[in-house]
Amino acid sequence: MFKIIEVLFTFLYPILRKWGLGSTSASYLSLLLNIALLYFLAYGIYIVFRLLLVTLMAIIAKRTKTKFDDLLVSNKTAKYIAYLIPLLFVYKSVPVILDRFDYWEGVFAKMVGVYIVLLLLWIIRTVFNALRDYLKLKPEYSDKPIDSFIQVIMIVLWSVGITVIISKLFDIDQKELLTILGAVSALIILIFRDTILGFVASVQVAINDMVRIGDWITMDKFGADGDVIEINLATVKVRNFDNTTTTIPTYSLSSDSFHNWRGMLNSEGRRIKRHILIKASSIRFIENAELDDFKKIQLISDYIDKRKVEIDHYNSIHTIDKSLPINGRNLTNLGLFRKYITQYLYQHPSLNKEMLMLCRQLQATSQGIPLEVYAFSKDKQFQNYEYIMSDIFDHIIASVQYFDLEIYELPSAQSTFTTGNN
Repeated sequence: MFKIIEVLFTFLYPILRKWGLGSTSASYLSLLLNIALLYFLAYGIYIVFRLLLVTLMAIIAKRTKTKFDDLLVSNKTAKYIAYLIPLLFVYKSVPVILDRFDYWEGVFAKMVGVYIVLLLLWIIRTVFNALRDYLKLKPEYSDKPIDSFIQVIMIVLWSVGITVIISKLFDIDQKELLTILGAVSALIILIFRDTILGFVASVQVAINDMVRIGDWITMDKFGADGDVIEINLATVKVRNFDNTTTTIPTYSLSSDSFHNWRGMLNSEGRRIKRHILIKASSIRFIENAELDDFKKIQLISDYIDKRKVEIDHYNSIHTIDKSLPINGRNLTNLGLFRKYITQYLYQHPSLNKEMLMLCRQLQATSQGIPLEVYAFSKDKQFQNYEYIMSDIFDHIIASVQYFDLEIYELPSAQSTFTTGNN
C-alpha cells in the first residue's frame, strides 16, 4: 500500500520540474495538487466504504436472529469505521506529501494521529453501548449494574487514549509518561482532593441525570429542602422553601442519599399518604336496628343494602345463632367508615381517579388503629396540595362521630387534674 501511495503523490514534482518550474515553485505547486488529490481520494474511499459497511451491516442484521448486530446498526458503528479507513490512508500519505516540509509533516502527522486515537475510542464506545443495550435485553442481566461496568471500562480506555495522545503530541515515551503521572498523582490527589471528588461527582450527576437545575430535592443531612439553583464543580446550591440557601458538596450527591421530587412533578399526581388513629374501644358490631340510620349516609346506602343481603344469606344458610353479634358475619362501624372514606375519595374532584386510591387499616398500635388514606391529588403545587389534603381530612375527622367512632387523643393535663379531684 505504501508503494502505491508513494507513486500517487511523487509523480507530480518531476513533471513540474520538466515543465521548467523552479525547485521551490514545483514543491509548493505539487503540494497543493497533492492535497487536493488526497482530499478527493480520501472522500471517495469514505463514500465507498460507508456504502459497503453500512449496507453489509444492515443485511447481516436482518438475516441473523441475534439483536446485537441490530444494536450495532442503531449505534452507527459501521459509519464510524468508514471514517477510520480514509483517515488511515491520510495518515500514511502525509509523510509522502510533506516530504520536503519536515516541520509541517510532524505537525500534521500528530494531528491525524490524535484524530485516529479519538475515533478508535469512539468506535469502541459504540460497540460497548451496543453490548450494554444487548445485555439489558437478557433477563439474567436485568438486575446487574451494566452501565457502571461499561463506564469503568470506558474510563480506563479514555485514560489509555489520553496517555497515547499526550505521548504523541509531546514526543514523550509512554513508559516515562506513566512513571511521571504515577509519581505526581499522589500529590495531586492530596492537594486537589475536593476538586477531584467534585469533578467525578459532577460527571456522574450529568451522565446519570441525577439532579438538574430547578429540581426539588430533599437532603436531611444538610437540611436542604427546596429547588436546585446552581450546580458547579465543588458545590450544589439549594434555595429552601423558607428562602434560605443550603450549599451541598457536589460529591455528596453520589455518596449520600437524597430525595429528588422530579418524578413526582412529572407524574400525573402528588401522593397523599396520611392516617388518623381510631380508638380501639369505639369499634363494634352494628345491630340491624341501626342500619336504617346509617343508610341515610348517601355514599354508603347502596353498599349497606348489598352487604346486608349477602350477610343475611350467609348466616341463613349456615344457621348462625344471632343472639350474639359475634356469631357469623356482621358489619362493623369501622368497616362502614372505611367504605365511606373510599367512596368520598372517589367522588372528590381534586383527586386523580386513574392512580391508586384506597383507605386501608394499618397495624394496630398502642395509640389505636391507624386508618390511612392513600391517594394522589391532581394539583401538585405545594400550597394547593396542602389545601386539598387538609380539606379531605377536615371532612374525615368531622365524619368520625357519625359512625360512633372516636379519634385517639392523649389525655390533656386539665382532664387528668379534674379526674383526679373527682
